[in-house]
Amino acid sequence: QVQLVESGGGLAQAGGSLRLSCAVSGRTFNRSPMGWFRQAPGKEREFVVGISWIGGSITYADSVKGRFTISRDNAKNTVYLQMNNLNPGDTAVYYCAAGAPWGGVSKSEYGYANWGPGTQVTVSS
Repeated sequence: QVQLVESGGGLAQAGGSLRLSCAVSGRTFNRSPMGWFRQAPGKEREFVVGISWIGGSITYADSVKGRFTISRDNAKNTVYLQMNNLNPGDTAVYYCAAGAPWGGVSKSEYGYANWGPGTQVTVSS
């Protein structure tokens, strides 16, 4: 059974940075694509970034391109999201998600079978 736990959320000022981590249990992490999604109050959950199981393919949402960086450490079963130059529009609950083994990166939440509980990111102006 795959379990995911996010950490690293919190409060940041506009222009600041935060680094999120997602620790994944289970034997399939190094064969699974991983994604980060976020959901702001009153809005639908949206795709932020995804990374292939080997890390060679990364897809970013236009809204975070150039500011956010995803990476993964398959030896530690962990995926990271470095968020720089934050703005209030980035305020949301951030979710880590794992796709099916050997699958590709998906921008749709339906492409991910396992989810973490989320971590709150709040950016003040």
